Amino acid sequence: MPLITVTYASVRKAPTLKAEIASAVSELTARILSKDPKVTAVIVRAVDAADWFAGGKSLAEQSLASFWLDVHVSEGTNTKDEKAAYLAAVFKRMGELLGPLHNESYAHVDEVKADAYGFGGVTQERRYIAGQLEVAPQRAVA
Repeated sequence: MPLITVTYASVRKAPTLKAEIASAVSELTARILSKDPKVTAVIVRAVDAADWFAGGKSLAEQSLASFWLDVHVSEGTNTKDEKAAYLAAVFKRMGELLGPLHNESYAHVDEVKADAYGFGGVTQERRYIAGQLEVAPQRAVA
């Protein structure tokens, strides 16, 4: 049930770009981090390339794109290798979508405690406990 926020700047202007970004990051999050796309929320925000500065110059001046992706997942649900693969795949895919990227483009996997994170008014910890109770082995009755 990740919440993903993507802020980007690019000279590429396409009416479908935000939807393409949302679809791409949702797919990568499902495939690499094993998160259910049915409970994945994605917020996509565009920033003018003239308003985004990296290395002391605007992206517009440098003819480059950039992004900041922040994904919230429950702590301990992904390995270091999964997170590293995810960050590499996000960088590659965003470059394909936005055009040449400034190296100062960022992605952050924010691991939050399951007792402090949830959706629909229920924490992830409570969902886990409820799931365990549903599959608890039945005692044999003598």
